[in-house]
Amino acid sequence: MSDARFEDGGEAPLRLIARDDADLQVISALVQDAVFPASEMQFTRRDRRFAILLNRFRWEDAPGAERRRRDFERVQAVLMLNDVLAVRSQGVPKGDADTVLSLLSLAFEPGDEGAGEVVLTLAGDGVIACQVEALEVVLKDVTRPYIAPSRRAPEHS
Repeated sequence: MSDARFEDGGEAPLRLIARDDADLQVISALVQDAVFPASEMQFTRRDRRFAILLNRFRWEDAPGAERRRRDFERVQAVLMLNDVLAVRSQGVPKGDADTVLSLLSLAFEPGDEGAGEVVLTLAGDGVIACQVEALEVVLKDVTRPYIAPSRRAPEHS
């Protein structure tokens, strides 16, 4: 029996959980340039959960799309933070379906005894900070991939 290769893996929706900073960096890279209407964010205090339904660029598929000269893809995904105690934001219009936000990165700022703050940095100087009792971030694709409207990969200056 030979070792498995990356190419042997079947195409499947992502379902990842981050419970430490290294895991969170992987999820951060996968949600970079995700876009979502401001109305698609929800903090449920009773469940201690903050979630966003976003349109994620499929960075993991980009090399294959380039190699095969086919269109780039996006997929709808849920980004969920658990054990959230409080949410604060700056430069983020809440509940406005006409305002589209772009997620640049996720970072964890540790506090005492596993607690800390998950910081979501948005394009245009927007920031969402979620105070968490423990780091647990879930990224789950919830639709089939679709052709990116621009048909291109996001670019940064």
